[in-house]
Amino acid sequence: MGASHTARTRLEHRGKDIVDIITIDFETYYDKTFSLSKITTEQYVRSPDFEVIGLAVKVNDGETSWLSGGHSALKDYLHANYDWESSAVLAHNTMFDGSILSWLFDIHPKLFLDTMCMGRGLHGVETGASLKYLSEMYGIGEKGDEVVHALGKHRADFTDDALSRYGDYCIQDVELTYKLFNIFMVKRAFPKPELKVIDVTIRMFIDPVLELDMGKLEGHLDTLQEQKEKLLEECGIEKTELMSNPKFAKALEYLNVIPPMKTSLRTGKEAFAFAKSDEDFKALQEHEDPRVQALVAARIGLKSTLEETRTKRFLDISLRGTLPVPIKYYAAHTGRWGGSDKINLQNLPSRGPNAKVLKSSICAPEGYTLVETDSAQIEARVLAWLSNQTELVKAFANGDDVYKIMASAIYGKPVGEINKEERFVGKTTILGAGYGMGSIKFRDQLKNFGVEVSEVEAKRIIRIYRETNYAITALWRQAQVALISMYQGGSAPIGREGVLTVEPHEKGVRLPSELLMYYNDLQAEETERGLQFTYKTRRGRTKIYGGKLIENVCQGIARCIMADQMVRISKRYRVLLTVHDSVICCVEDSEVDEAAAYVSECMRWTPEWANTLPVRGDVEVGKNYGECVEWKPNQHGRSAV
Repeated sequence: MGASHTARTRLEHRGKDIVDIITIDFETYYDKTFSLSKITTEQYVRSPDFEVIGLAVKVNDGETSWLSGGHSALKDYLHANYDWESSAVLAHNTMFDGSILSWLFDIHPKLFLDTMCMGRGLHGVETGASLKYLSEMYGIGEKGDEVVHALGKHRADFTDDALSRYGDYCIQDVELTYKLFNIFMVKRAFPKPELKVIDVTIRMFIDPVLELDMGKLEGHLDTLQEQKEKLLEECGIEKTELMSNPKFAKALEYLNVIPPMKTSLRTGKEAFAFAKSDEDFKALQEHEDPRVQALVAARIGLKSTLEETRTKRFLDISLRGTLPVPIKYYAAHTGRWGGSDKINLQNLPSRGPNAKVLKSSICAPEGYTLVETDSAQIEARVLAWLSNQTELVKAFANGDDVYKIMASAIYGKPVGEINKEERFVGKTTILGAGYGMGSIKFRDQLKNFGVEVSEVEAKRIIRIYRETNYAITALWRQAQVALISMYQGGSAPIGREGVLTVEPHEKGVRLPSELLMYYNDLQAEETERGLQFTYKTRRGRTKIYGGKLIENVCQGIARCIMADQMVRISKRYRVLLTVHDSVICCVEDSEVDEAAAYVSECMRWTPEWANTLPVRGDVEVGKNYGECVEWKPNQHGRSAV
């Protein structure tokens, strides 16, 4: 089937035209307990209870067909009547529909497209990207409600008439999805390079390769449960006593955690932020130290910590097969990826007594090696480059140790005499103070890592940073002016010319990816310090100011560069996972050196708009994610794994 002459969007992948755009939507069996609201996508689709009731298929702008029947009949029909290998598959939530195509029907198209991902990229993460919401927003039709009548029904339970109505509902969803895609591509000019980013992201889930070490996971679960009970004994308090705020605070301090505080709305005085709704308390539930998780879990009456729960989920997945990596495209305000499906791989523990155990349970298959690359100090590099902080840019470009250079300025010592702790202070300063952090927060940040400094010393360090990095502080002021322009509906540049701009009548910043970073319902309040800005998020209103805006745009720029680098890597090797600033791919053992060299080259690449930005990617290799070691080229003829 060739592409229709009336199709409104020309696509290509790896330099070759896509033959067809095949829009699909699956309708599947679900009930009150067996649904995507109760269990994960992986658990749902791989379950023996899973059943396809039917699906709608549309090729380009042709007529949409409804198909229903047994598994074998559907599989034979789909393989015989559609050119999947030369086509793009389009759906709304393709992670779901694509996994059915791949896992159940062994169908692997050339490209995956997703209007839910596109909607999130175009409208931001705060506005919602459901098919119903987007269809109503663009006035293209109403999503039906026939699905509510399918609760608890297998295909055999439908009458012919009911199955026909269900088919009409499914057809309508496909029509809406295809209309949205054309609107996004033509009227909204969704950037075509981002379609490839979406494809790479979705394939991490749909085409799983990574394996899980069941024995290691079982041992880790036993250890966690033993540690939890031992910890409560060491603290010398019963679970019931943890409801005492002072005793709970002391227990946190025992683990070198500063108890979170807030201002009481009732008294106006400072109080412990230990309520379930307090954001800082919620953050403790995902603390990298599982001992902290154990305390918090005991406090709120949970039987398991986050790490215990995640370990159990890993074990369950290992029983069903390989690890589909659920990574959400444009999950964060800045465009960063996020975790999903209740196993958030973006925040696996990296420090503490059980550091890297979960990571080391994620393994390459037999005969393969993982190649991991991390974009070194990418946000700090972007900040220096965007602000034209010349000396810092040169230091990054020359490969100098910028943390020691900062420490040298702080302590008045030659770079060569800087010790490990002094370098750590320099590192924390570079990575933390670049967005306007004050001395109190800076001091607390150091304390969380076991480094004590006085209030006077913290103020001195912050002052030295700002005096040394004058261009960066000037960038904060420029960003504050840009916020005012954004609020007033005007335009304003941010940083070096041509990279970022606030566009007229847009409450956001246009990123180099051509997508807009939104600040929904931006509001301003006149205070003694001038205009104070807030914007609306799903968690309520959030403050935004010059330094914070710069932090956002630096993350956004870093993400744009990372996305381009990830797509370049995927042209030769399977990208299996991205975590923050790292990309992990899988290669045959015999290709480790060649692949590592290629990946390293990709991570040094920058787009034309950032050709003076000094970037670097550190490469590690290993048989599992938690135990990769530094790759050294030409070491005895091959890398050490």
